[in-house]
Amino acid sequence: MGSLFRSEEMALCQLFLQSEAAYACVSELGELGLAQFRDLNPDVNAFQRKFVNEVRRCDEMERKLRYLEKEIKKDEIPTMDSGELVEAPQPREMIDLEATFEKLENELREVNQNAEALKRNFLELTELKHILKKTQVFFDERENRDVDDSLTASLIEESVYGTNMMDLAAKTGGQLGFVAGVILRERIPAFERMLWRACRGNVFLRQAEIDNPLEDPTSGDSVYKSVFIIFFQGDQLKTRVKKICEGFRATLYPCPETPNDRREMAIGVMTRIEDLNTVLSQTQDHRHRVLVAAAKNIKMWFTKVRKIKAIYHTLNLFNLDVTQKCLIAECWVPVLDLEAIHLALRRGTERSGSSVPPILNRMETKEIPPTYFRLNKFTKGFQNLIDAYGVAAYREANPTPFTIITFPFLFAVMFGDLGHGMLMFLFSLWMVMNEKPLIAKKSTNEIWNIFFGGRYIILLMGVFSMYTGLIYNDVFSKSLNIFGSEWFVKDSNQAIFRRKTTMLDPKNGLTDYTYPLGMDPVWQVAENKINFLNAYKMKVSIIIGVIHMMFGVMVGLWNHQFFRRRINVICEFIPQIIFMTFLFFYLCILIFHKWVNYSAKADLKPELINEGAHCAPSVLITFINMVLFKSSEKVGECEPYMYGGQEGFQKFLVVIGLLCVPWMLCAKPYLIFKQRQLQHNKVQAATFNVQFW
Repeated sequence: MGSLFRSEEMALCQLFLQSEAAYACVSELGELGLAQFRDLNPDVNAFQRKFVNEVRRCDEMERKLRYLEKEIKKDEIPTMDSGELVEAPQPREMIDLEATFEKLENELREVNQNAEALKRNFLELTELKHILKKTQVFFDERENRDVDDSLTASLIEESVYGTNMMDLAAKTGGQLGFVAGVILRERIPAFERMLWRACRGNVFLRQAEIDNPLEDPTSGDSVYKSVFIIFFQGDQLKTRVKKICEGFRATLYPCPETPNDRREMAIGVMTRIEDLNTVLSQTQDHRHRVLVAAAKNIKMWFTKVRKIKAIYHTLNLFNLDVTQKCLIAECWVPVLDLEAIHLALRRGTERSGSSVPPILNRMETKEIPPTYFRLNKFTKGFQNLIDAYGVAAYREANPTPFTIITFPFLFAVMFGDLGHGMLMFLFSLWMVMNEKPLIAKKSTNEIWNIFFGGRYIILLMGVFSMYTGLIYNDVFSKSLNIFGSEWFVKDSNQAIFRRKTTMLDPKNGLTDYTYPLGMDPVWQVAENKINFLNAYKMKVSIIIGVIHMMFGVMVGLWNHQFFRRRINVICEFIPQIIFMTFLFFYLCILIFHKWVNYSAKADLKPELINEGAHCAPSVLITFINMVLFKSSEKVGECEPYMYGGQEGFQKFLVVIGLLCVPWMLCAKPYLIFKQRQLQHNKVQAATFNVQFW
């Protein structure tokens, strides 16, 4: 538990590893998580390091795994995670992993390409089926003008061109040509306008909507399309119509002129569609089987590849000796874990089959070591909260153990509600009780991970909020009358609760007893509720805040004594504690003095008139006058001061507090300057003596 209050003592060690055993030893150290390696090649480019090819191979394997993961998520296939510890594979296993990933990727890409080609062919046949079906209605109408009403309702006829092409062809004796195709439904209005303007109204267009949406083979999205047929006369108009269709990305299909040919083509199209459905179903089943098999191991593969990549990235920080057979590394390790480091290196050597044991030497250095705290699942959330503001320096006192109490309690002072606190407590308790299955799910939701990571913080915040809510007598902004109010009125003890609001005066309505726990519920219906509660909570907040700040100064003294910084004790701690005590702690004493020595009952006794509540001086005005060296004026028969000699004593406190400001700002720089000047003079004197002799 001592390492939680102060960071671990660290040692800089030099490590000599044989090249064959380096991978296994670094793997064991990585699983232990107690070594921080230094980069011994800071001037070498990342692409010129020894194991850059292995890192690139790991990047390529990660790319293939991400592709597999994307396809698995697209099919909404659940991935399995056994939760077991996956060890880093041996270097020779990389070849097997690469071959497995290459095979899966190629197979999946081939299946996807075949499926896309089949879907594109299926889309073309489906569109051709709808063209043959919709255009047949028009040709039947051409042969028989008396078309059935239900048939004409299925087509949307657009004869806005003002010229009946059929009559024109009959008069001139010409033969009408036509093209048929499919276009996106939202492009129909612009398509019609362009045909009208480009062809000068010499074409006849009919179109009908395809009721069911079609699937885009590239994106997989559903699109709505319409079938159209355009009649024209002459090759010039035919060329112009085809260019317009190409510009609007309409797909044109061949459509026979005779009914028998169209009927035969429709039968052939339906047969091909049925065959394609069978092939597509088999292709999707095969793809699904491949993805299901990959989903069982995708998490394990990711872990293995990332561990391999981390090991080779760490090996790139090492240096090679002149013989190219030994790797040299430097790392920071906790002093208490040196034995565990030796055991891990021994295990790595045995795994690799090397006969040369690694060498771990402790080095002397003047560099500042990194900060390392031993954490558990309870303290981790609080430590992350502290690290968000700043990481403590090496061997400094760690604020985390104190924050475990102060942070939830100060939150509860602000958010004191028994009902809301209970909701927070129950939610966090559910997360704590089910943390193992929740951890196993490994959710990627960022908001959920923030809540789950701070589950113990929320738990304590809920507990303290329930306590302060009980003190405030606040449950979902309502009060509970558990023990019965200690206020009364002369006409009826319960009359005060039947009124919507009333002004509470302690000297007229308070009994000789107080409410047993927290606030009296009668304040819920009082007109002066806000004035009373705000004043009370403000004073309590000041007291808690001053105690909190003084505790922080005392923690600073603990640091100064640990590092033996006498100058910091003299020039920082002493003036800080004097300043805090003489000004703000004195303010807290005034608050307690006012609570204890002034009473509403004293207003009813003439001999205690100066101790009545109406004569209590304002603490805020008293403190302002104290800082401004301003005398308080007497109001009526009430004394302006709480005790004799208060004015002179307050001036003395302010003067001493103000003298502490230059003490804090100037004393330490001056002493450091004099100390360095003295050291410089000693060096010059020693140099002079050497030169003289």
